[in-house]
Amino acid sequence: MLLTNEVKRKFCNDVEMFVKNNGGTYIDAVIETAEFYKISPEIIGKHLSKPIVEKIGMEGIEINLLPKTKNILPFLS
Repeated sequence: MLLTNEVKRKFCNDVEMFVKNNGGTYIDAVIETAEFYKISPEIIGKHLSKPIVEKIGMEGIEINLLPKTKNILPFLS
């Protein structure tokens, strides 16, 4: 399915508004918005904006769906 840039932008804005107005997680917001647009979450996942993808990644780490990353700075001896 091909999505125009306008549809992608509108979808991402709707996801942001869903979280702002209803609370909850970005994961839930993407699923609800995808159902509204009648688009499979698997398809829309490739078209999400970078900030939304990063927020979903952080949520995934918090609920142990994704492994924690090790952000360790190297120390000089």
